[in-house]
Parts: sequence; C-alpha cells; structure tokens
Amino acid sequence: MTESPTPITLRIEKWTPSQPSPAVVDFLHRPAFLPEAEEVAHEVLAAIRDEGDEAVARYTRQFNRVELTPDRFEVTKAERMASIDKVDADFKRAVNEAIGRITKFGRAGLRKNWEILSPKGGNLGEFFTPLDRVGCYIPGGAAPLASTALMTVVLAKVAGVAEVIACSPSNEKGEVDPHIVYALDAAGVNQIYRIGGIQAIGAMTYGTATIGAVQKIVGPGGPYVTAAKRLVYGMVDLDLVAGPSEVAILADETARANHVAADLLAQAEHGTGHEKALLVTSSAPLAQAVEKEIVRQRKELPACPELDKVLNEGTLIVVVDNLDIGMELCNAFAPEHFEVIVREPRMWLKKIRRAGAVFVGPWTPESVGDFIAGPSHVLPTGGTAAMFSGLTVDAFRRRTSFISYTRADLQDVLPHIETFGRVEQLPAHARSAAIRFDRE
Repeated sequence: MTESPTPITLRIEKWTPSQPSPAVVDFLHRPAFLPEAEEVAHEVLAAIRDEGDEAVARYTRQFNRVELTPDRFEVTKAERMASIDKVDADFKRAVNEAIGRITKFGRAGLRKNWEILSPKGGNLGEFFTPLDRVGCYIPGGAAPLASTALMTVVLAKVAGVAEVIACSPSNEKGEVDPHIVYALDAAGVNQIYRIGGIQAIGAMTYGTATIGAVQKIVGPGGPYVTAAKRLVYGMVDLDLVAGPSEVAILADETARANHVAADLLAQAEHGTGHEKALLVTSSAPLAQAVEKEIVRQRKELPACPELDKVLNEGTLIVVVDNLDIGMELCNAFAPEHFEVIVREPRMWLKKIRRAGAVFVGPWTPESVGDFIAGPSHVLPTGGTAAMFSGLTVDAFRRRTSFISYTRADLQDVLPHIETFGRVEQLPAHARSAAIRFDRE
C-alpha cells in the first residue's frame, strides 16, 4: 500500500432544484479551457507559421527538454520495427483485439450514400468521400496513451483516408514510447513524428519542410494542446477540443460502493490534476460508503500529487431525493463519460441528453470504453458534451450533397428562384435559371 502524503477530504453535498447548493453549482460550471494556455499557444503557433522547422525544434527544446534537428523529427522504419521486440505479447494481443473491435464498430457506423427523387424526375442526395491527409495527436507525456493511437488512426483507415500521420512527444533522449510506436504501426499510420504539444499542432496545421500540413487534426491533449487546437480551427478541421478527463456516475442503492469508488478513481488518475469526478446518488448510505471506499482504495495506488488534487478539489458526491432529479443534474454537468449504475439502467437511456459516451449497468466500467469496446474514446469534455459529439468514423469523411434536376424540375421552381432573387437583390441568380428557357 502507498500512503498518500496529502490527506484526502471528499465533499458530500445535498442537491434539490428548489434550493441549489452553491458548491454543486460551482462544480458544474468548470472552465473548458485555460486562458493562460491560449496566450502561450498563440505565440508558439505564430512562430511555427513563420519559421517552420526551426521554431518546432526550438520549442521542443524549451518545453520537452530534448534536442531534435529536423532530420530526426520522424520516427524511422528501424525504430518502428524495433518496437515489436520492446513490447510484450500481452500488449500485442490487446492491440490486435482492440483494432478488430474498433474496426467492426467503425464500419457499422459508416453512413451510406443516399438519394431521393425530385418532384419532376430528377434526383438529389449525398455522397461521402474520405479526407486525403489527417493528423492524429497521441499524448505521451505523463503516460503512453497507446489506446489513443488506435482510437484515432484505425477510424481514419476505416474511413479510407490515404495518408494518416501521427505526432507524439518523445522523452529527453528523443525516444517515443515503444507501446505508442507499436500501436501506431499496427493501426497503419503512414508517418510518426516525435513532436508533441503546441508545436505538433502548429506543424500539422501550417506544414513545415519536414512535416506536411493536414486537413484535419484529431486526438486529445493537455490544456496547451487544447488551446492550440482552438486557435487553428478554420485553417484545419478538428474533431473537438478535448481537455482533462471527467466522469459522472448516476447510482442507486443497487450499486456496489467499491465498484463506484474504483470508477471515480479511474478518471481521477489521468495525471493533469484538472480531472473531474462526480457521483450523483439517491442513496445516502451509498454516498457515505463510496467516500470511505475512495479513501481506502487510494491507499492502494502509487503516490500521485495530481490524483490527490483531483480527489480534494475535483471530486464531488451529491445526494438527491430521486433518480429523476439526479439525471437532470448529470445532464446539466454534460460529462465526457457517464456511467448509469441503477436498477434497470437501460430504461434511463432515453432521458440522457448530454453526454459524450454512456456506460450502461454494473458490468460496464468506463475503462472498457477507454481501451477495448469499439467506440472512440476521443470525447468532449468541460461541459462541451452539451453541444459536441465524440469522434466517429464519419469525422474523417467529407459529406457532399448533389442535385440533378430535369428541365421540368427547373421550370417547376423557377418562380420561386425569381422571387428569392428579387427579395435578396441578386438578379443574376434569377437570370441564371430563367435564361435556360429564353429560346422557347
């Protein structure tokens, strides 16, 4: 066991809509982005746009404490091959299993081309084509998030993207964790660059002599990566701007306290110190039991000041009078991950309006979504699940509409085109339709 040097003090609050607890209200309105991170990101991105590889190398030295020249940015084929011998057989089996499940889920989610008939014999619809070049950001600082390599690259490949590159930070020796390299290689990535942080986002956005620009950047990151992604949106497309991890659990008296405590700790351990963990329960005894279980289970985990910070500052247990009130509170929180551990949990799915991903029932811990189930774990955070969705295979494809009118179709709508052209003072628009009937 590892005794935490920081005393753990968890908060339990009572919530009623008619008398809202200030502590709960404050917890719900957490910032999705850090303004100070955007200031730094703005400076770094501007330098990379103007100076290219030179700025990438300079900021890699400053932020990551590693000396890299542009000819060392890319992970070599030899290094990719060497990763095979540096990871164990269990990890290889896990990677292969995850790739299979992510691929199956992704293929099932691909939207099909479709069309309908127009009133006068033409047709219209939509078709989907893959993006040409995509960049995946794979965090690798505090821990090697090899699963993120699979949750991004595999979906891009299922979508048919021709070129998929990945950026992941190296250690001070310039080495990318072999588990990340192996996972990226197995997923089918084209190039891997040992670049992290803001400089990776800048390089993939603007392009340098060494790293070609992409059309879209996907993958989670810390607050500085998130800030950089926000600033480059429009020059590239984005999946979303995902920040520190978070979980909400809705539980009743049927939930086991040790399971709930373990799931809350699982999200709190991600390592930034900004994670959020919320338990909402209709059972006061469960709330008390979970509090004790978190303290007990924390002692069994390695020392981690960031984890202790999350438990003391970013974790909240809320007792409500009934599950309907609890569900409304969870919807207001709009969590990245939402576990529903109640009697007959599937009955509550129709009441969920705001969540990145939902984990239904006592046998579905959030960790299955992080690693193996199939849906991508790249999800909206900081309350942005109220407006954004998680990464899917169609995020890597363009959706294009088409219209194929007959002469009769155009004649049918010509009066309406002329009306809109008159109202919007766009006479050439109206004439471009009317001129087709001038000879008659």
